[in-house]
Amino acid sequence: MRLHAHKTALVFGSHRRSFSQLDARADRLAGALVARGVRAGDRVALLLHTGLEFVETLLACHRAGAAAVPMNVRLAGDEIAYILRDSNAVGLVVSAELTDLALAPPPVRLTVGEDYERALAEAEPLGTWAEVTEEDVALVMYTSGTTGRPKGALLSHRSLVMSTLSWIHELHATKDDVWLSGQPLFHIGGLNGLLPFLFLGATQVVSPTTGFVAEDAVRRLDANAASMCIFVPTQWEQVCNAAASSGVNCSRLRVAMWGASSCPRATLERMATTFPRASIVSAYGQTETAGATTLLKGNDATRKLGSVGKPMLGVELRLVDDQGVDVPNDQVGEIVYRGPMLMSGYLGRDEATREAFTGGWFHSGDLARRDDEGYLYIVDRKKDLIVSGGENVYPAEIERVLLDHAAVADAAVVGAPHARWIETPIAFVVLVDGATASERELVDHCRRQLAGYKKPSRVIFVDRLPRNAGGKILRRELRLSHAL
Repeated sequence: MRLHAHKTALVFGSHRRSFSQLDARADRLAGALVARGVRAGDRVALLLHTGLEFVETLLACHRAGAAAVPMNVRLAGDEIAYILRDSNAVGLVVSAELTDLALAPPPVRLTVGEDYERALAEAEPLGTWAEVTEEDVALVMYTSGTTGRPKGALLSHRSLVMSTLSWIHELHATKDDVWLSGQPLFHIGGLNGLLPFLFLGATQVVSPTTGFVAEDAVRRLDANAASMCIFVPTQWEQVCNAAASSGVNCSRLRVAMWGASSCPRATLERMATTFPRASIVSAYGQTETAGATTLLKGNDATRKLGSVGKPMLGVELRLVDDQGVDVPNDQVGEIVYRGPMLMSGYLGRDEATREAFTGGWFHSGDLARRDDEGYLYIVDRKKDLIVSGGENVYPAEIERVLLDHAAVADAAVVGAPHARWIETPIAFVVLVDGATASERELVDHCRRQLAGYKKPSRVIFVDRLPRNAGGKILRRELRLSHAL
């Protein structure tokens, strides 16, 4: 940071932070956290909209030796309360408009606005940063699981550094690039893009979390001469439309990335037509791997349509059967990983950690095949993950909430294609004998307890759910029987 002191580090709307300003504010915030009782090894939760304060808080936590716990601002109050309890966070930095969601805040709390700025003004700079090792936890990133409760993936400083270096190598990023991301910083995808440019001393344009407006995104790309950017596929379709209607060509853009969900061929073709100078790159990965693990680059974006590309530098990847034996090309196997980017485990979940690392490799839960050129194709999600508009939705979370309703005897959730969101959750519900409940009632019940994007878009009432001999719901049969 101090090598590029006077260069612009962050742009957010009309606000700019030079690297020297970012450095000074992060140091004061670290001092404020320590003065309030945060110690090395503690955890500090971030309930923040994407903005300058998010980056400052992330850096401040690490300088104090604390692990940051980013939380999705779209979660419901009960979900946030669970993460605060499960992470045992001693501190919380929260956007003013989100304070009502923090139902039981930890003892150290700073609210962005006058409270936050006063804390910075009154604090002494930390000066001497806490000593940390490469194995110390830098982030606790919560990812949902098949149990229906989120799990905290422990990402070390080493995993973030190795992921950052691999990202820079693969994308040929330099200090002269300007990065713009449409992904929020509380997602691993957003952080995966943030860190390389902080490391390089390059400028990055921070996009607001509160509502995506394609015309604004295009203006930001053009006005800041962005050379690299990422959006989810649903955003790219809107960006292409906005660019075409405005006549803006974003001439400096050299890398146009997408990720988080599958991308239709029509959208890829629109991207290539709208931004002909840009190389189209898809990124695939997950929270437990500190971000992207494979990339599909350049002409392969259309030549290998549907592929997630090849492994990045430093990523060991295999496709294995249920016995952990490698499968041949063109046969389906589970993606397993080994390498320095991986999480060290799940917070407080020893059994889940052992299961995830069966045989010494991290089991992703994603099923894929590899073609004869080494390109990977995701076939299905072993853990039934639904990706709706770039957001991860796990059926078990929704099922758990549905089963809390007095009228619901049984429930199953599957993903169905959606014109805008790519996938959307559909709920199948068996009612208690003699009970009644409307589709609207059950959707509203979910909306009150879950983030809006997790609520089912449809509820289909059935007499029974198909199950195998072991009692597991046969989701594929539900999809087929209802032509989803």
